[in-house]
Amino acid sequence: MTTNYQSSTAQPTNTSEVSPQTLRQVTFAGFAGTVVEWFDFAVYGFMATIIATTFFPESTGAVALLQTFAIFAVAFALRPVGGAIFGMLGDRIGRKSVLILTVLLMSGSTAAIGLLPSYEQIGIWAAVLLTAARCLQGLSAGGEYAGAVTYVIEHAPHDQRARWGSAMPTATFSAFAAAALLSYLLTTGLGEAAMQEWGWRIPFLIAAPLGLIAFWIRRKLGESPMFQEDDTTEHAPLRSTLRTQARPMMILAGYISLTALSFYIFSTYMTTFLREVVQLEAVPVLASNVIALTLAACMAPLGGIICDRFGRRKTMFASAILLGGTAIPGYMIAAGATFTTALLGQILIMFGTVAANVVTAVLLTEIFPTRVRYTASGVTYNVAYALFGGTAPYIATWLIDVTGNPLSPAIYLTVIAAGAFIATTLMPETAGRDLGLGVDDEPITSSIPVLPADSKVKASKPKAKKLKTLA
Repeated sequence: MTTNYQSSTAQPTNTSEVSPQTLRQVTFAGFAGTVVEWFDFAVYGFMATIIATTFFPESTGAVALLQTFAIFAVAFALRPVGGAIFGMLGDRIGRKSVLILTVLLMSGSTAAIGLLPSYEQIGIWAAVLLTAARCLQGLSAGGEYAGAVTYVIEHAPHDQRARWGSAMPTATFSAFAAAALLSYLLTTGLGEAAMQEWGWRIPFLIAAPLGLIAFWIRRKLGESPMFQEDDTTEHAPLRSTLRTQARPMMILAGYISLTALSFYIFSTYMTTFLREVVQLEAVPVLASNVIALTLAACMAPLGGIICDRFGRRKTMFASAILLGGTAIPGYMIAAGATFTTALLGQILIMFGTVAANVVTAVLLTEIFPTRVRYTASGVTYNVAYALFGGTAPYIATWLIDVTGNPLSPAIYLTVIAAGAFIATTLMPETAGRDLGLGVDDEPITSSIPVLPADSKVKASKPKAKKLKTLA
């Protein structure tokens, strides 16, 4: 018989009063650093077609793109490693120091890509150096997102976690919008010939000053109060995490597979689809993508408010249904080969993508206990992203090349949405629960509590009962 988790009946204890000013400063620092991290990471995807000809000139068409996206996927393969390394550091020495390190590593490796010689200059070593820089990007990204949402939500009021945590998906959508906008401006301003020759390097080189700004912002903040108050710091966070949190990690990863795939099918791969498959010109492609990503960034805070109002599970179910129902129609509309159809197709997929990203941000913190939260969330999030996010452009390109069906990526997304729906049935309702404890630190029941649709999510009243640890 399958058992499911019950939401906490303990009064939330992560209520070390944080002033509104401090909460805003913390959220801004998390937002700013995440924007820099993901702007740097996104640039590679938007420059994919140019990178293909610069570093793989002897290959053509789909082969060159596959090679480019293979290196894109390599960075994601390193993300679980980064999640484990930086997660353990974050659970040992604190969230703030690790978040400073990750943003410096990301900006440095991204700027290095902008300085790399081409294939014509040094041959195969150009691709080798590109891969090395992408691996450093992957390590950095592995420690960034989970740490940023942990840092922010550990400061937030228990009944507004999704609202404040939505700053992180807002940051990621904003970063991709900024990368797309810069690509659009450079393409229209310089022309495709200049972009091919040297203009593509500019977005990568911008990473250096942006990284220094994010470093300056983050270094001025204090440590998370929950981390400072927790007296159960693990000496071996990874071992303890895998021993005590394996089940919730696997279930959460099952849902995050949809978050990862939808984000990259919506953002990075959509521009490639419109350029290479639909044969739409670069300017309308980038313009439509900028608008769609900007709308997604604007919607994320609203998604956080809705998630706090109706709970995590309902938001998860809604995202799976939306993406499962809109992926194929969205790509069919986008294939109309005009600016309008490209934009409408992306907007259709946007709603489910935003919902999935908003609820994932808060789940990463609410599912796991303080003592191993950074490690558990970092590994879970990045394993799912490595398997389904980093491979998304590669698999999408491969599916179309093998099947000849331009809707193959959308069908793939629909299948993963069905799997995420099933994973959601195994998840607890975590809204308002005690952040000091993980779901495996609480009793198990065969029923899953469902929040009333007409009631606001609130913390449960305390009950006199002893919690049994399931190790």
